[in-house]
Amino acid sequence: MKNTIRIERAIKDITQADLASLINVSRQTINTIESNRYVPSTILALKIARVFGKPVEEIFTLEEGD
Repeated sequence: MKNTIRIERAIKDITQADLASLINVSRQTINTIESNRYVPSTILALKIARVFGKPVEEIFTLEEGD
């Protein structure tokens, strides 16, 4: 699954640590999600989308084979 978290963070001018704090996870969790090494739970994906004020589908997209 691909995501646009890094782009969305740049638009809002927040760091990985800032985002992590807003959704109560570690900065490392944000890093692994951004790097497509970890697929977040539905709840975590919804929290991330809420921070950016966008639907989940605009932040996370399925890739071929997902």
